[in-house]
Amino acid sequence: MEYTTQMNAARQGIITKEMEIVAKKEGMDAEKLRSLVAEGKVAIPANKRHTCLEPNGIGSMLKTKINVNLGTSRDWKDLDMELKKVQDAVEMGAESIMDLSSFGDTQKFRRKLTAECPAIIGTVPIYDAVVYYHKPLKEITSEEWIKIVEVHAKDGVDFMTIHVGINKSTAKRFKDTKRLTNIVSRGGSIIFAWMEMTGEENPFYEHYDRILEICREYDVTMSLGDACRPGCIDDAGDISQIEELVTLGELTRRAWEKDVQVIIEGPGHMPLNQIEANIKIQQTVCKGAPFYVLGPLVTDIAPGYDHITAAIGGAIAATHGAAFLCYVTPAEHLRLPDPEDVKEGIIASKIAAHAADIAKGIPHAADWDRQMSTARKKLDWEEMFRLCIDPEKARRYREQAKPEKEDTCSMCGNFCAVKNMNRILDGEIVSIYDE
Repeated sequence: MEYTTQMNAARQGIITKEMEIVAKKEGMDAEKLRSLVAEGKVAIPANKRHTCLEPNGIGSMLKTKINVNLGTSRDWKDLDMELKKVQDAVEMGAESIMDLSSFGDTQKFRRKLTAECPAIIGTVPIYDAVVYYHKPLKEITSEEWIKIVEVHAKDGVDFMTIHVGINKSTAKRFKDTKRLTNIVSRGGSIIFAWMEMTGEENPFYEHYDRILEICREYDVTMSLGDACRPGCIDDAGDISQIEELVTLGELTRRAWEKDVQVIIEGPGHMPLNQIEANIKIQQTVCKGAPFYVLGPLVTDIAPGYDHITAAIGGAIAATHGAAFLCYVTPAEHLRLPDPEDVKEGIIASKIAAHAADIAKGIPHAADWDRQMSTARKKLDWEEMFRLCIDPEKARRYREQAKPEKEDTCSMCGNFCAVKNMNRILDGEIVSIYDE
């Protein structure tokens, strides 16, 4: 039997090779996975032209996945550095790379990613349009906005962030209700400005069916962008965000009718006590479509440490149903991240994802922790390093402060509780002071 998209195959009862791979990774029955894809509760972004892809599934009942944003800007044009970030991210286990390039030969970089990178590749076509057409924002036509979506689809990207939810109605609501930080989404601000200058409807919303046809042809997953995501905790859960979310719910239904997979994008900045409720609202309005969150950042005061504020929010969001965490680096709000920033952002996001997987009972998620605890009990340092989420840093820290006795660390030395408990339970004498 032939099929057009992963969702279309699932609805015909077909288990694709991508579903088989994902089911094996997740330790899930392939038929169960197929049914979740058919319902839209799991997405497997897999453009037909991304032939080197190692597929992964995104859904709240699967392991929490992470996405790494990167790409060139007018102020930072080093493609080699961006490719180094891609390589590092893949080696560190990031399941997805999102190319946000907004300067230079963006298509060359994008095509290189889809030709060589095994991770899921995402893009935001609206960024690229300004670069691609080399003309002022106001002069880009509706047809040209749609054309750039087709270009990205043909280039092999697996999912695209399309800012469809900010139409004339939601834009009016935003202007009427006021906000502390306005619209902080780059794509959202671009399409809002275009609508204001031209007086026209959002072309992605007006011509949504054409966008869906493109996505169906290449099997591109729609990542419904949150133009009105809160950019500070003061704006969290406000009427602009919720009204756009309601629109995204309707757009989800229309995409599923065309067998197009959907991911819903969410906040943003949000205080701890609002995260669970926000996730539950999304799951209800969007009928269980996978939720993709940027953080959320739980406080606004930590530039330079926003990988931590985002990891706190991400762990809570994923525990309550978010499926996909967009990493945040220490450079957030300050500059384009360098390779070290990328590493720190990935580690923080992976910790958040793993902590959430334990909390929501993903099968075998805690096995890794049990192995680490067993190595600690045995004071098996090499095994501990092997199991570390960042072995290089752990080994470096220990070597920078070598203990007098190799089986302890410089924190406790002879006072090491693990060592002393092992000895006393083995019937040995523990002295501590004169050893």
